[in-house]
Amino acid sequence: MASGNADEIARSISTFLSSKNVPPTQAWLQNTYLPSIRLTTPVVALQKTALFRILNADLKASVVSSTATLLPPNITDPAVKDKQVRGPVTVQVLDVEDIGRSRWSQVEALEAIERGETTKGREVIRVVPDENGPESTSAPEEAKSSGPHKLQLQDASGAQVYAMELVPVKGVGLQMLIGAKLVLKDFTVARGMLLLEPRNVEVLGGKVELWDKKWRDERKQRLKQKAGMRNGG
Repeated sequence: MASGNADEIARSISTFLSSKNVPPTQAWLQNTYLPSIRLTTPVVALQKTALFRILNADLKASVVSSTATLLPPNITDPAVKDKQVRGPVTVQVLDVEDIGRSRWSQVEALEAIERGETTKGREVIRVVPDENGPESTSAPEEAKSSGPHKLQLQDASGAQVYAMELVPVKGVGLQMLIGAKLVLKDFTVARGMLLLEPRNVEVLGGKVELWDKKWRDERKQRLKQKAGMRNGG
């Protein structure tokens, strides 16, 4: 494939990703993505693959940082009563917590899942793996939380902020994968807390595999610590 065509494909992919609010850095595009593909593949397929891969990469190593696409400086300052941010700002999820349920009840739910049990009303039901196996999409009762949810978010520069649902946002909850990408537009930051509602959040999805595994492996212990429970309690 002539280099001219390769350059044209790279520009097409960059333009497509930018339209999704995940503009790729030249380093990610040229050194990580393009060497892994066949340039004879249809451009539409290459664009979709690039979107999938960048959503599963760390923003800090894959997406362009500019003042227009980052969280404002001093966003976590509790002295600022409220601040309007136009955006769009793309962020990734580092943590999610259901603050509508006690931490104790969440620990109990996790332990019930570990025993292969879930609940229906007050009835305990033994869960037996079905023929769908590990790919089954039915979420455990524990994951079907109603919130509100508190998220820890990070932009492409590494800046972090906490966010809270004002009303339920589709796609936000314990079913989210750590490293998932969100696009925020026309949102309010009040006393250092970013306020989420359906009109200002677009959930792009994705995850960072290592972060997600670590978060899930350690979640029960974190809940216990926050609830002041002993390791054996």
